[in-house]
Amino acid sequence: MKLQLDSDRLFPVDAATRDIARALYERVAELPILSPHGHVAPSLLRDDRSFADPADLFIVHDHYVTRLLHAAGVDLDELGVGRSAPADPREVWRALARNWHLFIGTSSGYWLTHELVTLFGVEDEPSDATADALYDAISARLATDEFRPRALFDRFGIEVMATTDDPMDDLAVHAELAADPSFRGRVLPTFRPDAYLDPTSPAFPENVGRLTESAGAATDDFAGYLRALEDRRAFFVQNGAVSADHGVREPFTVDLDESAAAELYRGAVRGTLTPEESRVFSGHMLLQMARMSVNDGLVMTIHPGVLRNHSRSTFERLGPDTGHDIPMNTEYTNNLRPLLERYGLEKNLHLILFTVDETVFSREVAPLAGFYPSVFVGAPWWFLDAPDAIQRFRSAVTETAGFYRGSGFIDDTRAFLSIPARHDMARRLDAAFLARLVREGRASEAQAERIIVDLVDSVPRKAFKL
Repeated sequence: MKLQLDSDRLFPVDAATRDIARALYERVAELPILSPHGHVAPSLLRDDRSFADPADLFIVHDHYVTRLLHAAGVDLDELGVGRSAPADPREVWRALARNWHLFIGTSSGYWLTHELVTLFGVEDEPSDATADALYDAISARLATDEFRPRALFDRFGIEVMATTDDPMDDLAVHAELAADPSFRGRVLPTFRPDAYLDPTSPAFPENVGRLTESAGAATDDFAGYLRALEDRRAFFVQNGAVSADHGVREPFTVDLDESAAAELYRGAVRGTLTPEESRVFSGHMLLQMARMSVNDGLVMTIHPGVLRNHSRSTFERLGPDTGHDIPMNTEYTNNLRPLLERYGLEKNLHLILFTVDETVFSREVAPLAGFYPSVFVGAPWWFLDAPDAIQRFRSAVTETAGFYRGSGFIDDTRAFLSIPARHDMARRLDAAFLARLVREGRASEAQAERIIVDLVDSVPRKAFKL
């Protein structure tokens, strides 16, 4: 069987609407990629080493792929995931090939097909019969200079790519890339302080100790703790950061007076807080992050609503980030009100709200972004960054917030080769949505032509202060 990559994929079935969508897509198909939130390691581009093998590139680090294979009965150890012993990469690739049918209709199957066809010229569908030949052909390509990370970065047309970084990172890799005249892209660090704000994090005491020490403050000094966070944020800004990212379980915020916050902080350092006290302290610190964003200009992105490490036995055996993080219900209106009461009307605050609970888009996120100048609608994320979910998202938010209160598409990926596939998908879907509005008489072609370009360019530039 042959791999199918229709040139009109994701466009409407109706011929007249499809023609409009195709023309709109062609206006943005070759525009540069702006990727202001993601998880690709900056060392990938600094070192510029050839990728190890097809399994490491396409499977081992892609949770979309490994979790579905695991659900079908393939053990994660066999896929080389987490802390397991190294797996035979050819056997890992064979596991994907013989289970290729599992990915038909999924977003990961769509991206993998795009990558295999457009980058590697693969014509035959992965299967038991073709697995070894495909593995050898891809491996041969990966050994060439054209498939090293920097060459692909240029080929993909990436103008800006943000990473996700620990607050105490020295950002030396970013500095090396910025100073390298042979590298023309922008790779921006992102301040990710979750483990320094959440007392329930096992690393909280150690993290806070290192953080306060860097500012010359006592570990139990709340004012020194805040000053240390501000200092680290300033360091990130000096090194090109434009945003601070918060991966919280719930977007809960609370506005405490200084003495109450300081008392909770001391309890957090001692490890004596109750679960509710830990929740209150974390909620106050999320509000403090908004205060700091008002002062230093870092865009504040919130990625809530995921129960991490849902399978305890898998976590204990293989560690975190091994494919069993599961979405939860998310509530924004009441949880964010203390933060928005204090800072929601501040023009220097850009607060981008993401969710994996798509019921929130029309009920809460779009109405908040439709009033507060500080609030922007985060693009569909994680389980929702898929074709049908993105179309539902556009329908859910546009009637309330329009096209210009969003973040632009966010790929949020560790899988470097999937970046152009994901952005191309989003551009096609926006073209399809706008084409329908044109056909329904709800937008003119001229308006749609302007909007499709803005969604790719000016909208993310504004939201992320690029």
